[in-house]
Formats: sequence, structure tokens, C-alpha cells
Amino acid sequence: MQKIQTQGVHHITLIGADRQTSIDFWEGVLGMPFIFEQPNLDVPAESHLYFDPGDGRLITIFTNEDRRPNPTHNPEGIGNLHHIAFIVSHATYTQVAKRLDARGIHHSGELDRGFMDSIYFRDPLGQLLELACYKFVPPVGVTAAEVLLEAHQIRVARGAYNINDEHLADAIEEITQRLARSLSTDRAPKDPYHR
Repeated sequence: MQKIQTQGVHHITLIGADRQTSIDFWEGVLGMPFIFEQPNLDVPAESHLYFDPGDGRLITIFTNEDRRPNPTHNPEGIGNLHHIAFIVSHATYTQVAKRLDARGIHHSGELDRGFMDSIYFRDPLGQLLELACYKFVPPVGVTAAEVLLEAHQIRVARGAYNINDEHLADAIEEITQRLARSLSTDRAPKDPYHR
């Protein structure tokens, strides 16, 4: 028996209401380019809209002109989707609350998640969304997941409740120490100020 190895999220598809509501939200609020549209190949009465969330992957929406937006919160239960999180830059993150407020969209306010900052709000159909930015930049050639794995191990070894800035900084230092070559034989911390 062997695993079926995944290599990333290919796309996420949501059930939408009418076509224009989807375009107005995904492109008009979140800035995701509307890149193509075709019929829902399984339900010909529906359209299938494709949006680029910023990394070339896809968010797709099934729409039907007979459906109207219903902002009732999606159910939370076993097997149900809780939320979808999208990456934003720190500069954008600092503007999210103000820009949601300008549209009258209720949100959680800025939240410190230890390793990232985030803000939650609902789309016009009741789906909970999160806009998040990491508090760190991974070393070149290293993924955020690798930094978080290293930070987790450091956090657990130190008995901390959750990952914080110190764990992230130390994880980046340890990863860099392992991956970046140096002519120095002693790479321990030094004090060049000789005070």
C-alpha cells in the first residue's frame, strides 16, 4: 500500500448565488482577477467562474441566476468547512479593517495568532473567510511550512503554549545555520563590541 502524495491545493470550489454577486465579491472586494468562465460540466444550468487568489491556483464558484445571496452563516459541524484563509501582505493587512468598515462589512478586528496576524469576516453568502499575513519571511528556498515545523519543535521543547516571535526567530536561525554554508568553523553567537 502506498500514499497518494499531494503537491498543493489545486482549487477550491464554492456554491455561489448569481454570477454578479460572485464577481463583485471575489474580484470587487478581494481583488482576485476573474480569469475564465464556462458551464458547470456536471450541471449545465449553472456557470463555473474561476478566480486567481494571487498564487495562480484557483477559487471557483458555481453560480445560477435563480439563486439569490443568503448571508445566513454556514453550518459549523463535523465535516463542514469552517473557513478559508487567504494570504495578504503586511501592508495590505494593516488596511483590511478600514476597507471592510468602508463597505459596512462586520469583521473580527485584527487578531494576533502568534505566528501570524489575521482578521475574519463573512462573504455575502455566509462563508467565514480569513485574511492573514505571516509574521516572518522564510529564508530563500524554504517554505513557511518548514519554518512553522521548526518553530513548533522549538515551542514544544520549551513548553510554550503556542508559537510566538521568539520561536519563529530561532527557527529561522536554526534553518539558516543548517542550510547556508560558511567558511567559518565556529558559527556560534559572538560579541564584536568587546565592551
